[in-house]
This record gives sequence, structure tokens and C-alpha cells, in this order.
Amino acid sequence: MPTLPREQPEPSPAEPHEARRMAESFGVDAQRYDQARPGYPDALVARIVAGSPGPEVLDVGCGTGIAARQFQAAGCAVLGVEPDARMADFARARGLPVEEAAFEAWQPAGRTFDAVIAAQSWHWVDPATGAVKAARVLRPGGRLAIFGHVYEPPAEVAEPFAAAYRRAVPDSPLNGPSARRPLGLYEAAYAKVADKIRETEQFNDPEQWRFDWQQSYTRDQWLDLLPTTGGLTQLRPDQLAVILDAVGGAIDSLGGRFTMNYTTLATTAVRAGAFLGPSAKSPPT
Repeated sequence: MPTLPREQPEPSPAEPHEARRMAESFGVDAQRYDQARPGYPDALVARIVAGSPGPEVLDVGCGTGIAARQFQAAGCAVLGVEPDARMADFARARGLPVEEAAFEAWQPAGRTFDAVIAAQSWHWVDPATGAVKAARVLRPGGRLAIFGHVYEPPAEVAEPFAAAYRRAVPDSPLNGPSARRPLGLYEAAYAKVADKIRETEQFNDPEQWRFDWQQSYTRDQWLDLLPTTGGLTQLRPDQLAVILDAVGGAIDSLGGRFTMNYTTLATTAVRAGAFLGPSAKSPPT
């Protein structure tokens, strides 16, 4: 297991949503992002669809539409909300209606949905307002589903990455003494998301779901994905080249490919009753 830094697609969901520079850096190469990033387990999509009262879905921070297209394929009508114009344009070109805004500022104009999803994007949403706004736009019985991947390459790939990153970006905050993020830390972060949902008093008790799966990567496939991850989207070309050369050599030493173990975590809850407002406790008599 690597020590510094982990090859994660984004920061942990527990990290501050104020990191807007990184949050809005993923659209620098939207096509690469869309082609390289993995989708989500079909079982997760099917479970959300089956547990929602209808087919109308709002995708918060939809990016290029990776998750949204899976829900469309499952028969849903999906509307995306995305603050990055580059990502939004790419998603529209692939057939997804998208409105450009941060979720906190987005205006629903009276529209409501059967499900609100956030695929590896909820950590960019203000935790004090996100769940409350989701409750406002969900129909009674509608489902909020927040999910994302946790993964770590094998040590033979991750350790050369960490060493090269330290050389290329010696002043990075990712080069701290303990950058490892075990699965338990991510599970705790999703539990905190559940706590924020409970605080709204607008949902039934949240559930925690987990899906374990694997994906094989060739050298070229992994080197295509790496530049789309949060720690690398803002690097200079020369810095990125140092890292990709080291990782490519490591994968070559494994025969040109490796298998990644993925865990997809989800926090999900069903909207209860009619919305009373953030401070209301009971309907008027």
C-alpha cells in the first residue's frame, strides 16, 4: 500500500467543499475524463431506480454525464446540474440536458424529482445546505443517493506514483506524513453525510450501501485516467510527465497491466412526507 499520496479520483468526501479551484479543474480535458473514468455498478443504479417512486432524476454535479447516461439507459429522464461549462457542454453533446450552476445556487423553478443523485460530487456541495436543498426538490418518497468510488492500485504501481509525485511536486499538501486513506475513513465520511441528512428531519433514516468489484487496466488505460484525478489536474506538463513516466514503468514491470479492486460506497435516504422548511418541526394545526 502506498503512503504518499493515494491515487484517488477526488478528495475524500470529508474534505472541504471550499476547494473550488480543484473542484472546477476536472473540465480541463472533458473528453479524456469521460473516456477514462469508470462507470458505476449496474446493481447500484438498478437499486436506486427500483427504490424511487418514478423515473425523473436530478444529477448533482453531473460532470460529463457518466452516471447520468447509466440512469438514462435504465429508463430514467435525467436533468444534470453542473458548474463547469466545459463539462456541461460535453454532457449536452452526449444527449444530457444540463443547467450550469453550483447546486447551492441552482434554481429549481418549482420542479421536483423522484431521485436526486450525486456521483463523486457531493463533497463539492456545501454540507450545511446540500441535503436541505435535495429535500426541497424531491417528491415525497423520492430518494437521495450520494455515491462514489474508493480504490487503491497495487503497491507495485502506487509506490512509484507516490515517489514520483514527491519529486515532481515537493511542496504539495498531498505530501504529508500520512496521506493514506483506508476504506474505513471513507465509510466514516459517508456516515457523516448520513448525519447531515438526518439533521434536515426531512428523510427516513439513511442507509449505507457497499458494492465491491474489479477492473483491469492496461498501461495506456491507467495513464489516460491518472491526469483526470484531483491531485494531477492542476499540474504543469513537465510535472505530469515525471509522474506518468514512473507509473508507466511500474506497470510495464507487471507485464503491462494490473487489476484494480474498487469499492463503491453510497449513502441513500427516502424523502418523508411534505417538506416543512428547514426550521419547521410540525405542520400547522
